[in-house]
Amino acid sequence: MMKERRIRVLIAKPGLDGHDRGAKVVARALRDAGMEVIYTGLHKTAEQIVEAALQEDVDAIGVSILSGAHMTYFPRILNLMKERGLENVLLFGGGIIPEEDARKLEAMGVGRIFGPGTPLREIVAYVQEWYERERKPYLEALERELGLG
Repeated sequence: MMKERRIRVLIAKPGLDGHDRGAKVVARALRDAGMEVIYTGLHKTAEQIVEAALQEDVDAIGVSILSGAHMTYFPRILNLMKERGLENVLLFGGGIIPEEDARKLEAMGVGRIFGPGTPLREIVAYVQEWYERERKPYLEALERELGLG
């Protein structure tokens, strides 16, 4: 059986969007809930975000976009995640994203999009529940396969 470990989450701000208060508030809520949080800072490319996720061995990537570029960045990040073998890492996000676009992104494989005013406990619960349901069983199976568990 896998020893308990903290959920690792990368919080990222792609592109030219310079407003990161919401991302920092979410990062703090995840940290306060016991998760290990890595914040990329502002103005990251999709490539930098996925590389950081790979290097930091994260369980989830949270992307905050307020600039309107969500239909460009989320699909690019998803494609890079697949190329780099991160299919079992959650990609979720938030920001000013119309509901119709959020539905399209979720259909593409983005876990969930959170809009302004979403209670922090809802975001925390979503990441925790996803981890228990999806990521933890994957990691346990991987450990068994490698003879570590």
